[in-house]
Amino acid sequence: MRNSIIPFAICNLLLLWGCQTRPGTTADPERLPNIIYILADDLGYGDLGCYGQEHFATPHIDCLAEGGIRFTRHYAGSTVCAPSRSVLMTGFHTGHTPVRGNREVQPEGQYPLPAASFTLAEMLHEQGYVTGAFGKWGLGYPGSEGDPVRQGFDQFFGYNCQRYAHRYYPAYLWENSQKYALEGNDWTRTVTYAPDVIQARTLDFIRTHRDHPFFAYVPVTIPHAELTAPEDSIYRQMLGRFPEEPYQGGPGADYGPDMVIGRYCSQAAPHATFAAMVVRLDRYVGEIIATLEELDLDEHTLVFFSSDNGPHQEGGADPDFFSSGGGLRGIKRDLYEGGIRVPLIAYWPGTIKPGRVSDHFSAFWDLFPTLADLTGFPLDSTDGISFLPELLEMEQPEHDLLYWEFHEQGGKQALLTGEWKAVRLGVGADPRAPLELYHLKSDPAESTNVAGEHPELAERISRMMEEERTPSPVFNFGRPGEGDRE
Repeated sequence: MRNSIIPFAICNLLLLWGCQTRPGTTADPERLPNIIYILADDLGYGDLGCYGQEHFATPHIDCLAEGGIRFTRHYAGSTVCAPSRSVLMTGFHTGHTPVRGNREVQPEGQYPLPAASFTLAEMLHEQGYVTGAFGKWGLGYPGSEGDPVRQGFDQFFGYNCQRYAHRYYPAYLWENSQKYALEGNDWTRTVTYAPDVIQARTLDFIRTHRDHPFFAYVPVTIPHAELTAPEDSIYRQMLGRFPEEPYQGGPGADYGPDMVIGRYCSQAAPHATFAAMVVRLDRYVGEIIATLEELDLDEHTLVFFSSDNGPHQEGGADPDFFSSGGGLRGIKRDLYEGGIRVPLIAYWPGTIKPGRVSDHFSAFWDLFPTLADLTGFPLDSTDGISFLPELLEMEQPEHDLLYWEFHEQGGKQALLTGEWKAVRLGVGADPRAPLELYHLKSDPAESTNVAGEHPELAERISRMMEEERTPSPVFNFGRPGEGDRE
């Protein structure tokens, strides 16, 4: 794979360059714009330079932000992988989307999206797009109705199963419905780094479909644990820069005859490795943009970059050291801001004015209506609101509320309305457990629970939570007899 980068001079040019075409138009008005959605895995709100990271640099992603719009109040679909991706694909929040938790299916895969789901990929396919997914799926075991090639994707390459995606040197990946062996890897040897192979396929997809509208969904596995990276120049530049406490994975963690796939390998330098992984992700983004420029597609392609939830602490990861939460409370599996607020960058040269920062409240379930709006698809039902007007500096409708539910750790709910955020814990044992209430405008760190000072507001939000979800026989906070197991 060639080591392509965006020239840093481009960043400066973008800041001086205004929109060269009328908002909403492109160089070729007869063709719908290409769409690329890059989704990092467990990347925290503070893990990028443009969001405050100071321990390492992410110049290519920062350049996207400088050349486009950076959102400061964007929220993931959930606080863990599978439900967050279900929200993204369906346009419905976790009170309505079919997959609301990380429920495993053995031997390989997760609880599937049902055949009746209408996904973002299916919508774009109906609009004439060639659709490809490259990375981690996690929404249906191979051959199930939730398999990506049965949910609107013409091409899939990567990990079907998010448990297998814990391993960066797997014996195989999936190419559509067939296993694709990775050279030299057999669960005992670490020869071929899977994210590099997936990245090459992503670039091939862009080149192959340069003359036809395409949608590339790029759910990269980085920087989800395990923490491991090739010992190349990126990794070597990070060694010795940070204090280290080696991580010991325990029995079955390390590659070898006794390896357990779902565990995380030992790592002597977890800080350096985490930094190297994020910098590698940044290089991937640079290569994608460079490929668009090389093919003269950059002004005809809308690129998004985001993350599926807040930062993790498994496998030796240290979100406190890197301030991965960006000063927000909580991490992955929390419904506090640090567990669900994520980066979002939108980049479309010539259409999105560069250098903008937006505090518009938006969430994963808004992507579906945004792309339906962009492509002219008549969307009947969604929990989302198109934020295309915000991208184009037009009048933007706002949400009345945002809602989340989480089906692990006893069950959790959260609801955001206006300046107020409510969190409820222990929902499985008590559906009316006391609310925590925070005034985000004055207390963005969610440090002071003021529910006792605003009992009427807390009660109103409690009723809103009850009204915002539909029961699920599979995901119901683990309540006895209702079928939920996490």
